[in-house]
Amino acid sequence: MKISDPDTLQSPYVRAMLIWQLFMDSFDRALRIGLGGGCLAKYLLRTFPEGCIEAIEYRAGVVDIACSHFGLPADPRLKVRIGDGGRYVRQLAGRQDSHYDLLLIDAFDHDAMSSAVNSAAFFDACRQSLAPRGMLVMNLWGSDKKAFEQSAWHLGRSFHWQLLFLPVRARGNIIALGFSETHTGTTLAALRARAQLLEEYSRIEFPVFLNDLKKHNAERFFSVIKK
Repeated sequence: MKISDPDTLQSPYVRAMLIWQLFMDSFDRALRIGLGGGCLAKYLLRTFPEGCIEAIEYRAGVVDIACSHFGLPADPRLKVRIGDGGRYVRQLAGRQDSHYDLLLIDAFDHDAMSSAVNSAAFFDACRQSLAPRGMLVMNLWGSDKKAFEQSAWHLGRSFHWQLLFLPVRARGNIIALGFSETHTGTTLAALRARAQLLEEYSRIEFPVFLNDLKKHNAERFFSVIKK
């Protein structure tokens, strides 16, 4: 976080995780697994005044620092729980009151991505926990080829290959997008127009994200998006 400009998202991969805005205007309920410094949660609270967010963070100290040093607000629309995000999603899967418009997953420890969010059972539970037009957005670490391929396989199986990947330029991050089966129907022309509007409004490089999304998903892009 830049102290003189605390509302601007400094991290390229966090900005890339906002690519869901190309496909959805807003959200009612979002689940954030892995709170970190809270910059993404702050952005969502500020930008979508009707949206409610649940955040699951494994380490209580991380939540304390997000509040004390990174300005995470005490907002009634934000509920933060301490616990295992993978277990939480598996427990909620299939319940009628557990359907989210967005699942935003960024769960790493000091070594690698948490094993709790990298299994077939977890991704099946994610799919079951989404609303009919919901989306999963997940930060993966592409430099670990084996772990990335394992995650990609599990995601593809759970989401019936309604899946796109966005590599973050000059970083090892790869953002995965998992679509509910009914979340299709937009066109490339509409996405380009929307990306331009979003960039003008937010000063975030949405046209770049869209171009990279198309470039790196040549075989799959038009199975999710209409020409």
